[in-house]
Amino acid sequence: MIRNCILIVFLALSTTAIYAQNNAINAGEKLTYTASYNMSGVLTDIAQVTMETSKVQTSKATLLRLKCTAATYSKWDSFFKIRDLYESYVNPSNLTPYLYNRDVNEGSYFKNMKYTFSHSSNTVKSVMKKKNDYVENNNVKINSGTKDIVSTLYSMRILDYKKMSVGTQKTFNIIFDNEEVKGIITYLGKETISTAIGRKECYKLAVGSSEANVLQGKNSNFVWLTADENKIMVYGKFKIPVGNGELKIKSASGLKN
Repeated sequence: MIRNCILIVFLALSTTAIYAQNNAINAGEKLTYTASYNMSGVLTDIAQVTMETSKVQTSKATLLRLKCTAATYSKWDSFFKIRDLYESYVNPSNLTPYLYNRDVNEGSYFKNMKYTFSHSSNTVKSVMKKKNDYVENNNVKINSGTKDIVSTLYSMRILDYKKMSVGTQKTFNIIFDNEEVKGIITYLGKETISTAIGRKECYKLAVGSSEANVLQGKNSNFVWLTADENKIMVYGKFKIPVGNGELKIKSASGLKN
């Protein structure tokens, strides 16, 4: 249940931006969110989601590290403890991913997944580890422009929503657990909402998925991005087979614009 909620948080923010240039995100940015889930008819704050960026220098290039973590609040740890890490190492100019790492620690469940992208051959080398030293290696064929879940999460911020008319739709491909997940967003126009970091004019997007076991309902999943040059997500709500929830921004620092 909780694992699906965290995945939907990321899926709900993902969109296509294959060839767009990054003018919104720099190293040193930090966004913090509260994740809530409907428990017995009441929305309850259960976890904190944090998104951070940093510069990484390799022998061949300068990369941008995109790091996302999710952790349940301590009072929920005895019920279901989450300590998840998702990170992607990308080209700073267009957010094309080269390396991806995912560490999932949820209750008694553990999984580590690493991807190495080869964009020239449209393949991903995948290494999956589970408990008891189980290791599985795969080479996965992907479509051109397919990204991991973290790089697509950030890529939505480099789309030009100013040029979109209401009703414009975009499709996207994400590789997750060695399979491509298809999704679609619909631009619904601007809306001003109150948030923990002030009242913000936002781009409102409806989010859907071709995966029947992921998102539920035609008009049940939405995200709000600030209608400025940073285009950070400040609010999201989603519905999945086991319930519904929200993601609300708590703080934002180190923004580029």
